[in-house]
Amino acid sequence: MRELDRAILHALRLHGHEPRIEPLVLGFTRAGEHGVLWHVLCLMGAALDSRRRAAYLAAMRVVALAYIANIALKYLVRRHRPRVEGLPGLSPTVTALSFPSAHSTTSFAAARSLSASGGLRPHPLYALACAMAVSRVYVGVHYPTDVAAGAALGTAIAQLLAPPAGRATR
Repeated sequence: MRELDRAILHALRLHGHEPRIEPLVLGFTRAGEHGVLWHVLCLMGAALDSRRRAAYLAAMRVVALAYIANIALKYLVRRHRPRVEGLPGLSPTVTALSFPSAHSTTSFAAARSLSASGGLRPHPLYALACAMAVSRVYVGVHYPTDVAAGAALGTAIAQLLAPPAGRATR
């Protein structure tokens, strides 16, 4: 598994790094720091959709709690970020710890929470969550298993905390 993890990391670090694409990915991945992208989307949804306001605010709480749980787990596991000779990470990080990916955790928590309790279509939410997760490997600050674990953690936390579909509080 470790070899596959490194092979995928190398593939994403070696391919697709064109001058037009890299800055876009960097801007996108930075927007995911601390779940900010999802908080902004939830605030916009709450402001623009009064019928689903409670669901958007509930999703914000889920994202915040997922982030806190992620950080706690990072300090328990203490896996260091990837170091690829000749390919340093392209994005600054809050800590030197990588497992699980907080970007992935908050993204999948948001996708699950918003699609379940917010009644939003899951496909665009999960596409955005997947893009955020892959961006972390692309910029070289996570192994693929970090983002997979983050996706599982975020989904599990949202499943535990989000009300079932159709039962969002008003």
